[in-house]
Amino acid sequence: MLDVNNIRKVFAVGTPNENVALDDFSLHVDDGEFVTIVGSNGAGKSTLFNAVCGNFTIDRGSIELDGKDITYMPEHKRSKMIGRVFQDPMKGTAPNLTIAENVALAYSRTGLFPFGLALNRRDKAKFREALASFDMGLEDRMDTKVGLLSGGQRQVVTLLMCTFVTPKLLLLDEHTAALDPATSEKVMQITNDVVTKNKITTLMITHNLNSALHTGSKTIMMNSGKIVVDISGEERARMEIGDMLELYKKANNEALDNDRMLLS
Repeated sequence: MLDVNNIRKVFAVGTPNENVALDDFSLHVDDGEFVTIVGSNGAGKSTLFNAVCGNFTIDRGSIELDGKDITYMPEHKRSKMIGRVFQDPMKGTAPNLTIAENVALAYSRTGLFPFGLALNRRDKAKFREALASFDMGLEDRMDTKVGLLSGGQRQVVTLLMCTFVTPKLLLLDEHTAALDPATSEKVMQITNDVVTKNKITTLMITHNLNSALHTGSKTIMMNSGKIVVDISGEERARMEIGDMLELYKKANNEALDNDRMLLS
């Protein structure tokens, strides 16, 4: 479903700040697979997402999605196939538009319906039904401006915007990191329900090692723009956080040094 083949990205080439963000990075993700990604700051996790979304041109390698080469496809065209929820609840929505208008805007971006038609009575009923399934009372606030919602509510609205029309790929960029523990747990529950129900191919960056091991079906650890640990199946099911940290240490000849992960 997703094939990232030996991609490389170097920033500030030829300067004292030169940084190899992705170093011949390769990853294969099967159709419907849910992969969690962990790694210290600067490991290349968000750079990987930006490369897949087309935020910049990679230096070499290729990216294929659903059998189609998207390496040089413009970002706006990729956005019709790829949904992304950011860590910052302020991103991904238009704060001065209502919930219904935001969802309709995302719906129209797929090219299926113009914005105005997506706000008709039938589609608003669909939006309401989808929001009701999240059990957060958002179905009764469809005419509320998104800027007035809490962080957790905004993330759920963004998730609906990304998945109302099932994307070929969903990218979750630490989408619960800015939320309090109770809200984070609720948003993760909704995320798992949506991904499982729609069988969406998903990549999720997280600094929560426990969540990484118990969400989805595969976990990779990144360091210096490469995959250093790749676990799935029974090996992953048996693994504890301490085992994962030990694998990282063996792969890199150093202990993981990231407070957010060690304390989560």
